[in-house]
Amino acid sequence: MTDIDSVLDELRTTGAVATHVTAWHVLPARAARYGATPEALHPALVACLGAQGITQLYRHQAQAIAAALAGRHVAVCTPTASGKSLCYHLPVLDALLRDASSCALYLFPTKALGHDQLHALERWTDALGLKGVVQAYDGDTPSGRRARIREEARVIVTNPDMLHMGILPYHTRWRRLLANLRYVVIDEMHHYRGVFGSHVANVLRRLQRLCRCYGAAPRYECCSATIANPAALASRLTGQDVTLIAENGAPSGERAFVVLNPPIVDAALGLRRPALLEARALINRLLARDVQTVAFVGSRLGVELLLGYLRADAVAAGRPAEAVRGYRGGYLPALRREIEAGLRAGTVRGVVATNALELGIDIGGLDASVLVGYPGTIASTWQQAGRAGRGTRTSAAFLVASSTPLDQFIAAHPAYLLGRSPEHALINPDNLALLLAHVQCAVAELPLEDGEPFGDDSLPEILAALEEAGRVRHTRGRWHWASDLFPAAEVSLRATDPDSITIIAEDAAGGRRTIGQLDRPSAPRLVHEGAIYLHEGQQYAVESLDWEAGVAQVRPVMVDYYTEASHSTRITIERTLTKRHHTTYDLAVGEVLLTTRATGYRRWRLGSLEHLGWGDIDLPEQTLLTWACWLTIPQAVVERLRAAGLWTGVHVASRGPNWARQRDLARRRDGYKCQWCGAPERPGRQHHVHHIVPFREFGWSPGANEAYVQANRLSNLITLCPNCHRRAEEGVAVQSTLAGLGRVLGHLVPLYLMCDARDVGIVTDVQAEQTGLPTAFFVDRVPAGIGLSEQVMALFTPLVRSAAELVRDCPCRAGCPSCIGPGGEPEAKRQVLHLAEVLQEP
Repeated sequence: MTDIDSVLDELRTTGAVATHVTAWHVLPARAARYGATPEALHPALVACLGAQGITQLYRHQAQAIAAALAGRHVAVCTPTASGKSLCYHLPVLDALLRDASSCALYLFPTKALGHDQLHALERWTDALGLKGVVQAYDGDTPSGRRARIREEARVIVTNPDMLHMGILPYHTRWRRLLANLRYVVIDEMHHYRGVFGSHVANVLRRLQRLCRCYGAAPRYECCSATIANPAALASRLTGQDVTLIAENGAPSGERAFVVLNPPIVDAALGLRRPALLEARALINRLLARDVQTVAFVGSRLGVELLLGYLRADAVAAGRPAEAVRGYRGGYLPALRREIEAGLRAGTVRGVVATNALELGIDIGGLDASVLVGYPGTIASTWQQAGRAGRGTRTSAAFLVASSTPLDQFIAAHPAYLLGRSPEHALINPDNLALLLAHVQCAVAELPLEDGEPFGDDSLPEILAALEEAGRVRHTRGRWHWASDLFPAAEVSLRATDPDSITIIAEDAAGGRRTIGQLDRPSAPRLVHEGAIYLHEGQQYAVESLDWEAGVAQVRPVMVDYYTEASHSTRITIERTLTKRHHTTYDLAVGEVLLTTRATGYRRWRLGSLEHLGWGDIDLPEQTLLTWACWLTIPQAVVERLRAAGLWTGVHVASRGPNWARQRDLARRRDGYKCQWCGAPERPGRQHHVHHIVPFREFGWSPGANEAYVQANRLSNLITLCPNCHRRAEEGVAVQSTLAGLGRVLGHLVPLYLMCDARDVGIVTDVQAEQTGLPTAFFVDRVPAGIGLSEQVMALFTPLVRSAAELVRDCPCRAGCPSCIGPGGEPEAKRQVLHLAEVLQEP
């Protein structure tokens, strides 16, 4: 019996664990299925396979190689660790052996994965006498080597960002490669979705233009983990018809997939033990039995917290702390390579990672995978679970549910996860904002002929707008670049802002070194002044953040707390595209401007999660022009619910004629300081004044009474900074019936749209400024949108039905984090459930 088998037997019989297992699904071992090695494959490759002990190809490998050698574009979609890399390595190597001028381009979503596959491919080329033909070309390539790589390399391993910024704009230097390009390999294709995938599709359009110019027509070899629409995604990315290979022939060992729902620790409030602490106990149990384990956590902060806990636990148990490592974005490349090598060698027994380790980097055969919270998509769930169980060994994957409504829905209905097909990977390369950016890049690279296709029918309008702006000019049937700007530098494939924040730490000797980088949108949450930044388990206090220069200065510290930032959000409707009326609600889809601003942060004690205080954040607002679907509740429906005692949420438009004076008096009395955290007002930024007894409870009616006088008495007012004011209002906000339903719907949307939870945001307002009605906005977080808003409108009916089911089935009495939020009042849950039922009325 292996160590993982004994741990699984122990978990089945241990009451403390077995009692909160909601699903124990065993995927049986699967025998290998083979296919005939294609006769067209070069004999030297057949001999090389034999020398490695490979006498037969798995069925999907044989089919994919045969299709590629026949000249077809191929998309391979099989599970993790099924040997997909051979599907593209062998056709590429075949071309290199048969034609000394043939070239190939390998695209990987990350540099780390590219370098991993580079080493694997080099072993093949060295064995075939093609030493040195494979080279990496990315941001880490020394400038002194780049010219030689352009002149001599036949296989370039890179990423879409470098292709976009460092190759296509300089295509004349790459004439040899582009003229002889036979294959373009796109690995981890499922990663190319949303805004990133939409960008990459446009980069590939630009690549194909240049290939046509130099007389080449490369074939595409695409590989993906399991998704619902691999052929459609490959076709959308490449613009080509593809042959789909999806019948997996690789063997696998038996795998247990276990869903754990942490126990309830407060039945009245419906509070469960935190998923992070439940995972901590489970991982310690696995590591104590020497089961090599990977844990996936949804955030960088979560990775560092869990890593700190596990290292402390290892020391207490007499195990080496360095055998547990972290792995996430922001770590420098050398550190990540060191961790990967430790996993392959077995010296690293546990690793805590974000989804940065979800991709197919070779980390050897792990025995267990622990998912701390639902990853957001079914595809990611199986991708992370598949990081354990390489080969035919027994393995296990554990999903530890968090208290979010989506996680609780899955814990209560595991069939939604186990019996449902993976998500569709959606892209929209004709998104106007993206198309505008890449048309400029394309014209700067090569003049655009009249009638030459690029994107959808909006191209003439885009070119006309660019001509008016002075960026292009039209001469003799061609559009030429007319600006001194370098358009590729203005386009980031992965974010709305191409810049990053460099994190510089002070060392013990007073020197400074770069310890990592952070994308700019994440910086206000993680490296604001006063934050505790966690890196490889080490705490750093952020001393300053220079927003303009893009530099955060930090110093190492040892404190007993961590920080968590909060933010405010504002939505402005720019225009309405579509409306749909129902008897009890209205839906609309249109363009909105989303404005977010990090406003403050909380300090939490490590371990006990005790709240220690608040701090202010003073950083610029960030704006996003995108699309949204919004739900409005007609006033007649609101009045009907209110009359029945089934509606909470009143918009207070005015606080009476004496409000301005009373507000200033309260601030002066309180010394212009927050009375909870002590923060003073900053120049040009006044604190808020909070009603201790909510203003609406006094029943002021203009012209009918003077109840505002009692409501605004100084004894009922307290000065609070924006962060503490939001904290004070939390209890009231979650009692809003619409906010409670909005919370549930917002968490269920990813399940129905089959998208990542981070792709859609939700904002509710009991009386939105522009609609004048209770409104819930479902916001597409991608600039200019990728069609998620329209899907919300199309799927709204089943979405509301599931929301009612989730609230009804939740065992709490008055609302909890697993359904409508911690409402604290028995009526709150009943109100939200009734509203969901009203929205289902015919």
